[in-house]
Amino acid sequence: MRITISGPPGSGTTTVARKLSEKLGYPVISAGEVFRKLARERGMSLEEFSKYAENNPDIDNLIDKRQREEALRYENVVVEGRLSGWMVPADLKVWIYCDKEIRIQRIARREKKPVEVVRNETEVREELEKRRYLKIYGIDIEDRSLYHIMINSARFTADQIAEMILRAVELIYDEKNGS
Repeated sequence: MRITISGPPGSGTTTVARKLSEKLGYPVISAGEVFRKLARERGMSLEEFSKYAENNPDIDNLIDKRQREEALRYENVVVEGRLSGWMVPADLKVWIYCDKEIRIQRIARREKKPVEVVRNETEVREELEKRRYLKIYGIDIEDRSLYHIMINSARFTADQIAEMILRAVELIYDEKNGS
């Protein structure tokens, strides 16, 4: 079964994808890991590659194409990334979200940056991504109609979210097997 986990920065998609991967024994294909792999292939640091990607929209296309290609190699896989639900055909598409202030606090703790810096970076990043996805792919990232379930990560822990997704996986298996 292919499962996509998407959501805005700081919503917890990577943590949930890893927990789900551990519980199911499925590999995880992460857009972030694809980004890091592409940087290594070009002999660039992540910072250098990030700056390069800002000025080269083909990098977004390459990341999304590479993630899709890697995901399609597996019958059972967890695919994590902001556009994964849009880019990868999947049996289950999950959107994880929470209040922006909570996400900003999480990112600030993770990256050890001041909250105000993260707030500004996150707002700029989200606005740029929103415009870029619309321009490049015609995707309105605010459109959640393709997701099967949406979970608020401010209310539940990553383990609880993984358990909810596992229950959805069971229901889909039961439905496919006629039970």
